[in-house]
Amino acid sequence: MDVNELYDAPSWYVIRTGPRQEERAISNLSAWRVETFLPKLRVGRRNNFTGVTNYVPGPMFPNYAFARFNANTDLHQICYTRGVHSVVHFGGIPARVDDSIIDLIRSQVGPDGLVRMGDDIKIGDSVKIKHGPLTNFVGVFAATMDDRARVVILLTAVSFQGRIVIEKEFVEKTNRDGALRC
Repeated sequence: MDVNELYDAPSWYVIRTGPRQEERAISNLSAWRVETFLPKLRVGRRNNFTGVTNYVPGPMFPNYAFARFNANTDLHQICYTRGVHSVVHFGGIPARVDDSIIDLIRSQVGPDGLVRMGDDIKIGDSVKIKHGPLTNFVGVFAATMDDRARVVILLTAVSFQGRIVIEKEFVEKTNRDGALRC
C-alpha cells in the first residue's frame, strides 16, 4: 500500500494553532467546510490580587485542535488557514488520529459542551490537601458543593475535628494511612 493511498480518505489530524487562536482556527476551518473538534473543559483562572479562582471554559489541549480532512488534497489549504500554525507531523508525514480516540473524547462531553473528567473521589474517601495553608493535611471527603469546583473535607488534627470547604483542585485521593495512590 502506498503512503498516498493511506491519506486519500478523510482522517482526523491534530492542528497546532497559534497562541490562544484555537477558536479562530476552528471558525476559519469550518468556513472551508472542514469538520473540526475543539474539546473544552473548565479551567481555573486565579486572580493574583483577590486570590479568587474563576472557572471558565478553556481548551482541553491549549494551542491544539482536531480537524478531519483529506491530507492529499487539503493539507496545503489547512496549513495556510488563519489561526492554524501547522498540522502535527512525524518525519514530514501528517500524524493521523484514530477515530476511536475522537469518539472517546466526544463521549465524555456533557450537555454544557465541556469534557467531563473522571471524578474518582467518593464520599468517605481519604484525601490529602495538595496546595495552600493546609498543605499535607489529611481528611475525609464529605461532599461536593453546588458549583462542583469546591468540596467539603472533614479534617482531624490534634484532637480537633473540623469541616472545611476547599477548592477541589487542591485535593487528591490517598489511602487510609495518608499515602498517595499510584
